[in-house]
Amino acid sequence: MDRIKITGGNELRGIIPISGAKNAALPLMIASLLTSDTLTLENVPHLADVEGLMRILGNHGVDIAVNGRRERQEDGYSRTIHFTCRTIADTTAPYELVSKMRASFWVIGPLLAREGRARVSLPGGCAIGTRPVDLFLEGLAALGANIEIDGGYVNATAPQGGLVGSHYSFPKVSVGATHVMMMAATLAKGTTVIDNAAREPEVVDLANCLNAMGARISGAGTRVITVEGVTSLSGARHRVLPDRIETGTYAMAVAMTGGDVTLQGTDAALLDNALDTLRQAGAEITETESGLRIVRNRNGIQPVDVVTEPFPGFPTDLQAQFMALMTRAGGVSHITETIFENRFMHVQELARLGARISLSGQMARVEGVPRLKGAPVMATDLRASVSLVIAGLAAEGETIVNRVYHLDRGFERLEEKLNRCGANVQRVSD
Repeated sequence: MDRIKITGGNELRGIIPISGAKNAALPLMIASLLTSDTLTLENVPHLADVEGLMRILGNHGVDIAVNGRRERQEDGYSRTIHFTCRTIADTTAPYELVSKMRASFWVIGPLLAREGRARVSLPGGCAIGTRPVDLFLEGLAALGANIEIDGGYVNATAPQGGLVGSHYSFPKVSVGATHVMMMAATLAKGTTVIDNAAREPEVVDLANCLNAMGARISGAGTRVITVEGVTSLSGARHRVLPDRIETGTYAMAVAMTGGDVTLQGTDAALLDNALDTLRQAGAEITETESGLRIVRNRNGIQPVDVVTEPFPGFPTDLQAQFMALMTRAGGVSHITETIFENRFMHVQELARLGARISLSGQMARVEGVPRLKGAPVMATDLRASVSLVIAGLAAEGETIVNRVYHLDRGFERLEEKLNRCGANVQRVSD
């Protein structure tokens, strides 16, 4: 099993190219199930989750080619991938595939909309909370679907004549459920109104792609999304938006270590709240023609209190990284997690590096320390793993991060990008 060895203490200076967003690429790939034509996606990141979803889509009959070739490897940070699903080969998404990645459960929406039936295993994914699928199923039921759960599988069938548009209000904001209901509603008869919808940029990106395929979606990016159903969708070409979580992660790494880095190919509008928080913590952030320039000011890291919230609030996917940054702040900060109940599992690992963090329910009190010291640590989930990398970059001596397969799910060529800017990060295989 691979590990990452970090020798801390180096400032970061240079350029880091930002990859396409994993959280946008996954639903965009799943949207290929809605049409028999080819959906071409540009700027697709090379990640374990993307490769895993390719296998799942292939099981359903999607033909996949990278830049017109059959192989799935390509140099560079940006891939163009063509997805063609002439016919649905199988409407079952089996446990052995879905259990490895939660987002694969989202195939239930397109399968149900196009074929009128779907049998999908209940999902797996990171151990950061229960994340039940009830919101997904209630939304599909509002479109007329009959839902049964049996033997760990969700069996969904559409009424005779297909799904029917309706007005549904989510009791809680859910990005995944918004994705699924929006995709299913594109082929439903009549108009669907989705109230209390997620407003994340990835939702807007999916809506833009679906509209390019012939859907009629308005209101994406607001709390009310309207979908006028159409009889069929066509192919399209769409570019995946930049990864705002990767952007925020590297920005926090620069704030942690000092230095001067340009994050290339990203957009400040995707994470205004997080960037404002970073400025309060002592980072100087300026927009450039190619992206964002991050410099830490000379006053060190300042403590800032944050509360995670759905977009446009502070992202839960940056909470662990920000906590790592606050371990070196000149004072006490408080971080409140409101999205996932188990997303503080990185606390005990940061403590192994010398961090002073105490927990009270869903709030962490972080007392900044003058120095961290390298030690062996273990990643527990995707975002927690990169928070340990950020801490290791600033720690004295050597930090070994175990279970880096979590990192490979969401960060493309992390070691290479950091090392290009002066870090000392090595992947070690047993």
